Amino acid sequence: MRISADRERCIGAGMCALIASEVFDQDEDDGRVRLLAPETQRGDAAVREAVEACPSGALALDES
Repeated sequence: MRISADRERCIGAGMCALIASEVFDQDEDDGRVRLLAPETQRGDAAVREAVEACPSGALALDES
């Protein structure tokens, strides 16, 4: 499963980093999302939850 993050759309809420800190972090300079691992195992519940919790819709999953 491939994860993408639109840093321009990100509002820096940090929900993703709180839910799946092994995959997402926040940039120290602007607070926007930073991907630590753009690919993860299929079916990773924490990553799915983080993507769904993003208030700006800046995160997406490609499961192909």
